[in-house]
Amino acid sequence: MMGHTHALSGATAWLLLAPGLAALPAATGSAADLTPVVANMLSPAELIAGTLVCAGAAMLPDLDHPHATIAQTFGPATWVLAKAFNWASGGHRHATHSLLFAVVAGLGSHMLAGRYPVGRDIVVILMIGLALRAIGIGIPGRTITSALVNIGLTAGTFLMLHSREVQYLWLGLAIAIGCLAHVVGDCLTERGCPVLWPLKHRWVLPYRIGIKTGRAFEVKILGPVLSVVVIGLFAARLMPASL
Repeated sequence: MMGHTHALSGATAWLLLAPGLAALPAATGSAADLTPVVANMLSPAELIAGTLVCAGAAMLPDLDHPHATIAQTFGPATWVLAKAFNWASGGHRHATHSLLFAVVAGLGSHMLAGRYPVGRDIVVILMIGLALRAIGIGIPGRTITSALVNIGLTAGTFLMLHSREVQYLWLGLAIAIGCLAHVVGDCLTERGCPVLWPLKHRWVLPYRIGIKTGRAFEVKILGPVLSVVVIGLFAARLMPASL
């Protein structure tokens, strides 16, 4: 799938799942463990931050693709990072397109958020930048200029959320859910994903009915539908309260 479709799917997943996750401690009796993580998840600022982070995380598996949207987000810096991931993961749609990667990314982000505030902020800034770039913010054909525009908007968004004292205790959940949304989306395409990597079997829809990336269905139907869903969910979640 294309970058903006992945980002929209990540945003949709977070807006759908956040209320259930916030209610999970009471349902399981494990409030002592989960309450610090999910207590403020549904406050307006936290919900906006979570949606942006999850949308950005839905781009992370494509860090193995030097020509993907994620590699263009911050110019040469993310391109070099993508080249490194492409080499380390064995190419596009291998290690990073798996349940293992989603779990490792989620746990790693959670541990980072709890121990190193600066590292947490770097991850958050990267996720916001990926989300903004994926939804089309930038100047076509101007890679460096687009990167500078993205950096400015990302910094402004992060500072706005920081002023609202967003804690990001749910960071690991958002990262893992975003990565899983990406994997699920690519399993619906004609190429599928090695969900259980390092096993090589690819999960894909039968009978060659998978979505063809960048074709009419994705561009003219799926993308617009997901956009409407995200706007509708945002309205439903934020209407009772205000920042």
